[in-house]
Amino acid sequence: MRICVYEDSHVRGLDPLTLTRPAADLICGLDTLVQKQTRYFAAGSVGHLCRASVAELIRARDPLCPVNDPAWLHGAQTVLVNARWVPPPRPAFGAPNPFAEDPHLGLVNGEIAYAVLELPQLHALTAHTLEDCLDSWSHTLPTRDVAGTLVRRPWELIDLNPTEIANDFEARSDPHVCGFQQSRVAVVGPTKRLLIHPTARLDPMVVADTTNGPVVIGPGAVVQAFTRLEGPCSVGTGAMIFGAKIRGGTTVGPYCRVGGEVECSILLGYTNKYHEGFLGHSYVGEWVNLAAGTHTSDLRCDYRPVTVPIDGVEVATGRTKVGSVIGDHVRTGLGVLLDCGSVIGPFAQVLPNSGFTPREIPGFHRCGGVGNLKILTDIDRLLTTADTVMRRRGQQLTPALEAIYRAAAPRLSLLPLRRTA
Repeated sequence: MRICVYEDSHVRGLDPLTLTRPAADLICGLDTLVQKQTRYFAAGSVGHLCRASVAELIRARDPLCPVNDPAWLHGAQTVLVNARWVPPPRPAFGAPNPFAEDPHLGLVNGEIAYAVLELPQLHALTAHTLEDCLDSWSHTLPTRDVAGTLVRRPWELIDLNPTEIANDFEARSDPHVCGFQQSRVAVVGPTKRLLIHPTARLDPMVVADTTNGPVVIGPGAVVQAFTRLEGPCSVGTGAMIFGAKIRGGTTVGPYCRVGGEVECSILLGYTNKYHEGFLGHSYVGEWVNLAAGTHTSDLRCDYRPVTVPIDGVEVATGRTKVGSVIGDHVRTGLGVLLDCGSVIGPFAQVLPNSGFTPREIPGFHRCGGVGNLKILTDIDRLLTTADTVMRRRGQQLTPALEAIYRAAAPRLSLLPLRRTA
Protein backbone atom coordinates (compact mmCIF):
# COMPACT_ATOMS: atom_id res chain seq x y z
CA MET A 1 0.00 0.00 0.00
CA ARG A 2 1.07 3.58 -0.75
CA ILE A 3 0.34 6.57 1.42
CA CYS A 4 0.89 10.26 0.78
CA VAL A 5 1.17 12.37 3.93
CA TYR A 6 -0.23 15.87 3.37
CA GLU A 7 -0.20 19.13 5.29
CA ASP A 8 -3.48 21.03 5.35
CA SER A 9 -4.20 24.65 6.25
CA HIS A 10 -4.34 23.90 9.98
CA VAL A 11 -0.67 22.92 10.19
CA ARG A 12 0.24 26.48 11.25
CA GLY A 13 -1.53 25.84 14.54
CA LEU A 14 1.46 23.69 15.51
CA ASP A 15 3.90 26.59 15.26
CA PRO A 16 6.59 27.33 16.31
CA LEU A 17 7.46 23.63 15.99
CA THR A 18 6.31 23.38 12.37
CA LEU A 19 8.04 26.58 11.30
CA THR A 20 11.23 24.56 10.91
CA ARG A 21 10.07 21.02 10.11
CA PRO A 22 7.26 19.03 8.46
CA ALA A 23 4.34 18.35 10.78
CA ALA A 24 4.85 14.64 10.09
CA ASP A 25 8.26 14.84 11.80
CA LEU A 26 6.80 15.78 15.18
CA ILE A 27 7.32 13.14 17.85
CA CYS A 28 4.54 11.82 20.06
CA GLY A 29 5.34 8.76 22.14
CA LEU A 30 8.31 6.82 20.78
CA ASP A 31 7.80 7.64 17.11
CA THR A 32 7.16 10.49 14.72
CA LEU A 33 3.66 10.99 13.34
CA VAL A 34 4.69 9.68 9.91
CA GLN A 35 6.16 6.53 11.49
CA LYS A 36 2.86 5.88 13.25
CA GLN A 37 0.89 6.48 10.04
CA THR A 38 3.18 4.22 8.02
CA ARG A 39 2.78 1.44 10.58
CA TYR A 40 -1.00 1.89 10.76
CA PHE A 41 -1.44 1.46 7.01
CA ALA A 42 1.42 -1.05 6.67
CA ALA A 43 2.63 1.22 3.86
CA GLY A 44 5.38 0.07 1.58
CA SER A 45 5.81 3.48 -0.04
CA VAL A 46 5.43 6.95 1.49
CA GLY A 47 5.21 10.29 -0.30
CA HIS A 48 4.55 13.84 0.86
CA LEU A 49 2.43 16.83 -0.13
CA CYS A 50 3.76 19.70 1.93
CA ARG A 51 4.78 23.33 2.08
CA ALA A 52 7.54 24.35 -0.29
CA SER A 53 9.60 25.56 2.69
CA VAL A 54 9.93 22.04 4.10
CA ALA A 55 9.95 20.08 0.82
CA GLU A 56 13.70 20.47 0.29
CA LEU A 57 14.33 19.34 3.85
CA ILE A 58 12.58 16.03 3.14
CA ARG A 59 14.35 15.63 -0.22
CA ALA A 60 17.75 16.29 1.36
CA ARG A 61 17.08 13.67 4.02
CA ASP A 62 15.79 11.08 1.56
CA PRO A 63 16.49 11.85 -2.13
CA LEU A 64 14.28 8.92 -3.24
CA CYS A 65 11.22 10.11 -1.31
CA PRO A 66 8.51 11.54 -3.61
CA VAL A 67 7.72 15.09 -2.44
CA ASN A 68 5.09 17.22 -4.22
CA ASP A 69 5.54 14.83 -7.15
CA PRO A 70 2.44 14.61 -9.39
CA ALA A 71 3.90 11.79 -11.49
CA TRP A 72 4.30 9.55 -8.44
CA LEU A 73 0.99 10.63 -6.97
CA HIS A 74 -0.93 9.81 -10.15
CA GLY A 75 0.82 6.48 -10.65
CA ALA A 76 -1.26 4.11 -8.48
CA GLN A 77 -4.00 3.91 -5.87
CA THR A 78 -2.91 5.93 -2.87
CA VAL A 79 -4.22 6.74 0.59
CA LEU A 80 -3.88 10.42 1.49
CA VAL A 81 -3.10 10.81 5.21
CA ASN A 82 -3.39 14.04 7.18
CA ALA A 83 0.02 14.79 8.72
CA ARG A 84 -1.71 15.94 11.93
CA TRP A 85 -3.41 12.59 12.52
CA VAL A 86 -2.25 10.50 15.45
CA PRO A 87 -3.75 7.13 14.47
CA PRO A 88 -5.02 4.53 16.91
CA PRO A 89 -3.17 1.23 17.32
CA ARG A 90 -3.22 -0.81 14.14
CA PRO A 91 -6.09 -3.34 13.83
CA ALA A 92 -5.26 -6.81 15.10
CA PHE A 93 -3.44 -9.15 12.76
CA GLY A 94 -5.92 -11.05 10.61
CA ALA A 95 -8.66 -8.40 10.86
CA PRO A 96 -10.22 -7.23 7.58
CA ASN A 97 -8.25 -4.50 5.83
CA PRO A 98 -10.55 -1.45 5.79
CA PHE A 99 -8.31 0.38 3.34
CA ALA A 100 -8.81 -2.12 0.54
CA GLU A 101 -12.42 -1.01 0.15
CA ASP A 102 -13.93 1.51 -2.26
CA PRO A 103 -12.87 5.18 -2.02
CA HIS A 104 -13.97 6.88 1.19
CA LEU A 105 -12.93 9.47 3.75
CA GLY A 106 -11.96 8.64 7.32
CA LEU A 107 -13.20 11.40 9.63
CA VAL A 108 -12.25 12.35 13.18
CA ASN A 109 -14.85 14.73 14.65
CA GLY A 110 -15.79 15.82 11.14
CA GLU A 111 -12.21 16.47 9.97
CA ILE A 112 -10.52 14.38 7.29
CA ALA A 113 -7.91 12.03 8.77
CA TYR A 114 -7.31 10.06 5.58
CA ALA A 115 -8.77 9.57 2.11
CA VAL A 116 -8.75 6.24 0.26
CA LEU A 117 -8.59 7.23 -3.41
CA GLU A 118 -8.40 5.68 -6.84
CA LEU A 119 -6.62 7.06 -9.89
CA PRO A 120 -9.51 9.21 -11.21
CA GLN A 121 -9.61 11.16 -7.93
CA LEU A 122 -5.84 11.57 -7.91
CA HIS A 123 -5.49 13.04 -11.37
CA ALA A 124 -6.54 16.53 -10.26
CA LEU A 125 -4.43 16.49 -7.11
CA THR A 126 -1.30 18.63 -6.67
CA ALA A 127 0.17 20.57 -3.77
CA HIS A 128 -1.66 23.66 -5.09
CA THR A 129 -5.07 21.99 -5.56
CA LEU A 130 -5.04 20.00 -2.31
CA GLU A 131 -7.50 22.15 -0.35
CA ASP A 132 -9.96 22.32 -3.27
CA CYS A 133 -9.77 18.56 -3.77
CA LEU A 134 -10.36 17.87 -0.07
CA ASP A 135 -13.40 20.14 -0.11
CA SER A 136 -14.77 18.45 -3.23
CA TRP A 137 -14.25 14.92 -1.87
CA SER A 138 -15.96 15.87 1.39
CA HIS A 139 -19.15 16.41 -0.65
CA THR A 140 -18.84 13.44 -3.01
CA LEU A 141 -17.11 10.50 -1.27
CA PRO A 142 -18.62 8.24 1.41
CA THR A 143 -17.37 8.93 4.93
CA ARG A 144 -16.54 6.79 7.92
CA ASP A 145 -15.86 7.83 11.51
CA VAL A 146 -12.45 6.60 12.65
CA ALA A 147 -10.47 6.65 15.87
CA GLY A 148 -7.35 8.60 16.64
CA THR A 149 -6.75 12.32 17.12
CA LEU A 150 -6.24 15.19 14.69
CA VAL A 151 -4.01 17.54 16.64
CA ARG A 152 -4.29 21.29 16.15
CA ARG A 153 -2.05 22.58 18.93
CA PRO A 154 1.24 21.40 20.50
CA TRP A 155 -0.31 20.88 23.93
CA GLU A 156 -2.54 18.19 22.42
CA LEU A 157 0.59 16.18 21.55
CA ILE A 158 1.80 16.60 25.14
CA ASP A 159 -1.54 15.25 26.42
CA LEU A 160 -1.31 12.22 24.13
CA ASN A 161 2.31 11.43 24.91
CA PRO A 162 1.84 9.04 27.89
CA THR A 163 -0.70 6.92 25.98
CA GLU A 164 1.34 7.00 22.79
CA ILE A 165 4.49 5.80 24.59
CA ALA A 166 2.49 2.77 25.78
CA ASN A 167 0.91 2.21 22.34
CA ASP A 168 4.25 2.42 20.52
CA PHE A 169 5.82 0.11 23.09
CA GLU A 170 3.14 -2.50 22.40
CA ALA A 171 3.59 -2.08 18.63
CA ARG A 172 7.29 -2.92 18.79
CA SER A 173 8.42 -6.41 17.82
CA ASP A 174 9.56 -9.02 20.31
CA PRO A 175 12.39 -7.40 22.32
CA HIS A 176 14.76 -10.26 21.56
CA VAL A 177 14.18 -9.68 17.84
CA CYS A 178 14.54 -5.89 17.86
CA GLY A 179 17.65 -5.92 20.04
CA PHE A 180 16.32 -4.74 23.37
CA GLN A 181 16.97 -6.52 26.62
CA GLN A 182 16.41 -6.16 30.32
CA SER A 183 19.29 -5.02 32.44
CA ARG A 184 20.34 -4.98 36.06
CA VAL A 185 18.53 -1.88 37.25
CA ALA A 186 16.33 -1.37 40.29
CA VAL A 187 12.83 -1.96 38.94
CA VAL A 188 9.62 -0.91 40.62
CA GLY A 189 6.70 -2.59 38.84
CA PRO A 190 6.55 -5.23 36.08
CA THR A 191 9.96 -6.03 34.60
CA LYS A 192 8.36 -6.86 31.23
CA ARG A 193 7.71 -3.14 30.74
CA LEU A 194 11.41 -2.31 30.90
CA LEU A 195 13.35 -2.35 27.62
CA ILE A 196 17.00 -1.37 27.58
CA HIS A 197 19.09 -1.57 24.44
CA PRO A 198 22.24 -3.67 24.90
CA THR A 199 24.42 -0.72 23.85
CA ALA A 200 22.94 1.58 26.51
CA ARG A 201 24.97 2.23 29.66
CA LEU A 202 23.34 2.49 33.06
CA ASP A 203 25.26 3.33 36.23
CA PRO A 204 24.43 1.67 39.53
CA MET A 205 21.63 3.21 41.60
CA VAL A 206 19.28 3.90 38.69
CA VAL A 207 15.58 3.25 39.36
CA ALA A 208 13.01 2.43 36.68
CA ASP A 209 9.39 2.60 37.85
CA THR A 210 7.18 0.73 35.38
CA THR A 211 4.08 0.76 37.60
CA ASN A 212 2.14 3.12 35.32
CA GLY A 213 3.76 2.33 31.99
CA PRO A 214 6.85 1.18 30.10
CA VAL A 215 10.36 2.59 30.39
CA VAL A 216 12.36 2.43 27.15
CA ILE A 217 16.08 3.26 26.92
CA GLY A 218 17.46 3.41 23.39
CA PRO A 219 20.76 2.54 21.69
CA GLY A 220 23.85 4.22 23.08
CA ALA A 221 21.96 6.08 25.80
CA VAL A 222 23.75 6.86 29.06
CA VAL A 223 21.86 7.05 32.37
CA GLN A 224 23.95 8.17 35.33
CA ALA A 225 23.51 7.23 38.97
CA PHE A 226 20.67 8.64 41.08
CA THR A 227 18.34 8.92 38.07
CA ARG A 228 14.71 7.91 38.52
CA LEU A 229 12.74 7.02 35.40
CA GLU A 230 8.98 6.84 35.84
CA GLY A 231 7.00 5.17 33.08
CA PRO A 232 5.64 5.74 30.64
CA CYS A 233 8.85 7.42 29.47
CA SER A 234 11.51 7.05 26.82
CA VAL A 235 15.20 7.93 26.58
CA GLY A 236 16.23 8.18 22.93
CA THR A 237 19.29 7.08 21.00
CA GLY A 238 22.51 8.54 22.37
CA ALA A 239 20.72 10.63 25.00
CA MET A 240 22.44 11.29 28.34
CA ILE A 241 20.57 11.56 31.64
CA PHE A 242 22.49 13.15 34.52
CA GLY A 243 21.00 12.10 37.85
CA ALA A 244 17.60 13.40 36.78
CA LYS A 245 13.99 12.85 37.78
CA ILE A 246 12.19 11.84 34.58
CA ARG A 247 8.47 11.78 35.36
CA GLY A 248 5.76 9.89 33.50
CA GLY A 249 4.75 10.96 30.01
CA THR A 250 8.22 12.19 29.02
CA THR A 251 10.00 11.53 25.73
CA VAL A 252 13.68 12.49 25.66
CA GLY A 253 14.71 12.64 22.01
CA PRO A 254 17.97 11.42 20.45
CA TYR A 255 21.25 12.88 21.71
CA CYS A 256 19.60 15.14 24.29
CA ARG A 257 21.40 15.90 27.56
CA VAL A 258 19.04 16.15 30.49
CA GLY A 259 19.36 16.86 34.19
CA GLY A 260 17.01 18.23 36.82
CA GLU A 261 13.31 17.36 36.74
CA VAL A 262 11.20 16.75 33.62
CA GLU A 263 7.52 15.88 33.72
CA CYS A 264 5.20 14.91 30.84
CA SER A 265 7.25 16.70 28.21
CA ILE A 266 8.62 16.02 24.73
CA LEU A 267 12.18 17.03 23.85
CA LEU A 268 13.25 16.70 20.23
CA GLY A 269 16.81 15.82 19.29
CA TYR A 270 20.05 17.43 20.48
CA THR A 271 18.43 19.61 23.12
CA ASN A 272 20.54 20.46 26.17
CA LYS A 273 18.97 20.71 29.62
CA TYR A 274 22.05 19.58 31.49
CA HIS A 275 21.53 21.45 34.78
CA GLU A 276 18.95 21.63 37.55
CA GLY A 277 15.58 23.16 36.73
CA PHE A 278 11.99 22.06 36.21
CA LEU A 279 10.44 21.40 32.78
CA GLY A 280 6.80 20.37 32.85
CA HIS A 281 4.07 19.73 30.26
CA SER A 282 6.21 21.31 27.56
CA TYR A 283 7.24 20.62 23.96
CA VAL A 284 10.85 21.56 23.17
CA GLY A 285 12.36 21.70 19.67
CA GLU A 286 15.82 20.70 18.46
CA TRP A 287 19.15 22.28 19.43
CA VAL A 288 17.63 24.17 22.35
CA ASN A 289 19.84 25.14 25.30
CA LEU A 290 18.09 25.63 28.65
CA ALA A 291 20.66 27.17 30.98
CA ALA A 292 21.11 26.31 34.65
CA GLY A 293 18.16 27.29 36.80
CA THR A 294 15.71 27.62 33.89
CA HIS A 295 12.27 26.68 35.22
CA THR A 296 8.93 26.35 33.45
CA SER A 297 5.68 26.80 35.31
CA ASP A 298 2.88 24.50 34.10
CA LEU A 299 0.13 25.33 36.61
CA ARG A 300 -1.59 28.58 37.52
CA CYS A 301 -1.59 29.50 41.21
CA ASP A 302 -5.42 29.74 41.08
CA TYR A 303 -5.73 26.36 39.28
CA ARG A 304 -7.77 27.93 36.47
CA PRO A 305 -7.38 26.69 32.86
CA VAL A 306 -4.25 27.96 31.12
CA THR A 307 -4.43 30.19 28.07
CA VAL A 308 -1.65 30.49 25.48
CA PRO A 309 -0.85 33.73 23.61
CA ILE A 310 -0.86 33.18 19.84
CA ASP A 311 -0.16 36.29 17.75
CA GLY A 312 -1.23 38.43 20.68
CA VAL A 313 -4.53 36.60 21.26
CA GLU A 314 -5.06 34.43 24.34
CA VAL A 315 -6.12 30.97 23.14
CA ALA A 316 -8.01 28.80 25.62
CA THR A 317 -6.51 25.34 26.12
CA GLY A 318 -9.15 23.90 28.46
CA ARG A 319 -6.29 22.42 30.48
CA THR A 320 -5.00 23.24 33.93
CA LYS A 321 -1.45 22.08 33.12
CA VAL A 322 0.35 23.61 30.13
CA GLY A 323 4.03 24.53 30.21
CA SER A 324 6.03 26.03 27.35
CA VAL A 325 6.30 25.43 23.61
CA ILE A 326 9.87 26.19 22.55
CA GLY A 327 11.14 26.39 18.96
CA ASP A 328 14.47 25.22 17.56
CA HIS A 329 17.81 26.83 18.56
CA VAL A 330 16.31 28.79 21.47
CA ARG A 331 18.77 29.85 24.20
CA THR A 332 17.89 30.78 27.77
CA GLY A 333 20.09 32.53 30.32
CA LEU A 334 20.80 31.54 33.91
CA GLY A 335 17.74 31.46 36.14
CA VAL A 336 15.13 32.22 33.46
CA LEU A 337 11.54 31.72 34.67
CA LEU A 338 8.98 30.75 32.02
CA ASP A 339 5.32 31.23 32.95
CA CYS A 340 2.73 28.59 32.10
CA GLY A 341 1.41 28.80 28.56
CA SER A 342 4.58 30.39 27.12
CA VAL A 343 5.46 30.25 23.41
CA ILE A 344 9.02 30.96 22.23
CA GLY A 345 9.86 31.08 18.53
CA PRO A 346 13.00 29.64 16.89
CA PHE A 347 16.40 31.27 17.50
CA ALA A 348 15.01 33.43 20.31
CA GLN A 349 17.37 34.41 23.13
CA VAL A 350 15.76 34.69 26.55
CA LEU A 351 17.67 36.57 29.26
CA PRO A 352 16.82 36.52 32.98
CA ASN A 353 15.00 39.32 34.76
CA SER A 354 13.41 39.89 38.14
CA GLY A 355 10.34 37.75 37.37
CA PHE A 356 8.68 35.75 34.64
CA THR A 357 9.64 36.46 31.04
CA PRO A 358 6.92 37.52 28.56
CA ARG A 359 4.70 34.59 27.65
CA GLU A 360 5.05 35.16 23.89
CA ILE A 361 8.52 35.72 22.44
CA PRO A 362 8.73 35.78 18.63
CA GLY A 363 11.43 33.89 16.82
CA PHE A 364 14.71 35.67 16.05
CA HIS A 365 14.20 38.09 18.97
CA ARG A 366 16.11 38.71 22.18
CA CYS A 367 14.10 39.20 25.34
CA GLY A 368 16.14 41.54 27.52
CA GLY A 369 16.54 41.80 31.25
CA VAL A 370 13.46 44.00 31.68
CA GLY A 371 11.26 42.12 29.24
CA ASN A 372 12.08 44.28 26.22
CA LEU A 373 12.13 42.57 22.82
CA LYS A 374 14.78 43.28 20.23
CA ILE A 375 14.82 41.73 16.77
CA LEU A 376 18.03 39.91 15.89
CA THR A 377 18.82 41.18 12.41
CA ASP A 378 22.22 39.53 11.88
CA ILE A 379 20.93 36.25 10.44
CA ASP A 380 24.41 35.22 9.29
CA ARG A 381 25.74 35.46 12.81
CA LEU A 382 22.86 33.37 14.18
CA LEU A 383 23.40 30.70 11.54
CA THR A 384 27.15 30.66 12.12
CA THR A 385 26.50 30.04 15.82
CA ALA A 386 24.00 27.31 14.95
CA ASP A 387 26.54 25.64 12.66
CA THR A 388 29.18 25.80 15.41
CA VAL A 389 26.82 24.21 17.93
CA MET A 390 25.82 21.48 15.49
CA ARG A 391 29.39 20.64 14.51
CA ARG A 392 30.27 20.17 18.18
CA ARG A 393 27.76 17.29 18.18
CA GLY A 394 28.93 15.78 14.88
CA GLN A 395 26.24 17.47 12.76
CA GLN A 396 26.26 20.46 10.44
CA LEU A 397 23.99 23.16 9.12
CA THR A 398 23.01 21.83 5.70
CA PRO A 399 21.77 24.12 2.88
CA ALA A 400 18.26 22.67 3.31
CA LEU A 401 18.24 23.48 7.02
CA GLU A 402 19.66 26.93 6.41
CA ALA A 403 16.95 27.66 3.87
CA ILE A 404 14.14 26.63 6.20
CA TYR A 405 15.63 28.65 9.08
CA ARG A 406 15.75 31.72 6.85
CA ALA A 407 12.17 31.10 5.78
CA ALA A 408 11.16 31.11 9.47
CA ALA A 409 12.39 34.71 9.72
CA PRO A 410 10.16 36.48 7.13
CA ARG A 411 11.71 39.90 7.45
CA LEU A 412 15.15 38.44 6.90
CA SER A 413 14.35 35.75 4.35
CA LEU A 414 15.28 37.86 1.31
CA LEU A 415 18.94 37.91 2.32
CA PRO A 416 21.16 35.61 0.20
CA LEU A 417 22.20 32.24 1.57
CA ARG A 418 25.60 32.42 3.20
CA ARG A 419 28.43 30.48 1.63
CA THR A 420 28.88 27.03 3.18
CA ALA A 421 32.09 25.06 3.28
